[in-house]
Amino acid sequence: MPVTAHRNSFKSGGKSIAVETFHSPGASPRPAILMLHGADGLGGNAQYRQGARAVAAAGFQVHLVHYLDRTGERRASFSTLFQNFMPWMSTVQDALAFAAAHPGADGSRIGIVGISLGAALGLAVASTDPRVKALVNYFGPLPQGAVATTSRLPPTLVLHGSADPIVPVANAYAVEALLRQQNVPHEVKVYPGQGHGFRGAAEEDATRRSLAFLQRHLAGSHAATGSGPLPVDG
Repeated sequence: MPVTAHRNSFKSGGKSIAVETFHSPGASPRPAILMLHGADGLGGNAQYRQGARAVAAAGFQVHLVHYLDRTGERRASFSTLFQNFMPWMSTVQDALAFAAAHPGADGSRIGIVGISLGAALGLAVASTDPRVKALVNYFGPLPQGAVATTSRLPPTLVLHGSADPIVPVANAYAVEALLRQQNVPHEVKVYPGQGHGFRGAAEEDATRRSLAFLQRHLAGSHAATGSGPLPVDG
């Protein structure tokens, strides 16, 4: 299915935040997805855009959010990551408002696909913002102190590699424990031998699981089947 893309922006914290929006032809309104990249940013990783196209081809309106624009960075600096986390969270919340109001979107059906740092932001925002109806967590850390344990996460899919040297797989099990505690519908898939990013059959399986999960929780059974891998680095 052909996917078109256009660039837009919204304001957050007085800064202009770029957004790349991907969608395919079809009936509107349709569910909206925020895709949140990893710490490597969007400068040199084409896989994020490939992933956004794959989700859009499955019948979603996808917004790839340049949240690092809030702090004026191309890549997240680990020396300032903790102090920047809250401004990035605020930007993701503003992105939810942007997505809900975007032409052709169903503002009552919004999900987040987060990769690594983006997954941590997704967890933190989804734990406090009921606008998020589904969350896909690609090998993200559980952000200590940023996830509201008094609120309830939405249905969540956790995908992680058992040999991840950057975000240890213990994070996946910590998220799973939180989801069980909250009695939230969830799925957890740990890929043996995979690191911080998936390859081969694991990558293909993760893409299938992600699209099926989003279709089940946001689009029912009517969305088309997408093609192409979701992003695997970050």
